[in-house]
Amino acid sequence: MRVVIAEDNALLRKGVALLLGEHDIEVVAAVADAGDLLRAVADEQPDAAVVDVRMPPTHTDEGLRAALTIRSAYPEIGVLVFSQWVETSYARRLLSENTGRVGYLLKDRIVSTDDFVAALRRVADGGTALDPEVVRQLLAAPSVDTGLSRLSSREREILGLLAEGRSNVAIAESLHLAERSVEKHVTAIFTKLDLPQARTDHRRVLAVLRYLRS
Repeated sequence: MRVVIAEDNALLRKGVALLLGEHDIEVVAAVADAGDLLRAVADEQPDAAVVDVRMPPTHTDEGLRAALTIRSAYPEIGVLVFSQWVETSYARRLLSENTGRVGYLLKDRIVSTDDFVAALRRVADGGTALDPEVVRQLLAAPSVDTGLSRLSSREREILGLLAEGRSNVAIAESLHLAERSVEKHVTAIFTKLDLPQARTDHRRVLAVLRYLRS
């Protein structure tokens, strides 16, 4: 089995690599940030990736966003999120996009290294591996639109006005902003909601629908 590791803590990164090597698992790349992770996955095409949640540069959600990219672009590659944190909105997306080849384990709750290796093998083989605490928090937390959660308070305010059917000019007048400033906020909303420009889909309508569903 061939594996890529993404972990910004150098000691933990080396420790996981040594552990996997002792179990005849080849670590083809061990990287410290999400950009290097995506490049390593593209170059090496491993059987699985072990991914931390919070990595440079912002130490917020880079790892999980990279994990979602891998799940979408390389569905044949297993993704095992290994973190101190439970990010329920991202975890829900990881699980909803494909029912197999995914795991989410908490670092502080790993009791046995053999259990960790077994979980990784299970994910690479097409199964799932979820910490019970992750499952508990997923069941307890309401579903949240991750894209909407990334919006700033000003962007949410503008999206609310879009939902009322206001034009950019009307929004600018209402909020006492320059029209160009409103245009930049609207573009940022589309970007954060992952709404690329397309011939058939009206992004303003799609953004408003996401807002109303939330």
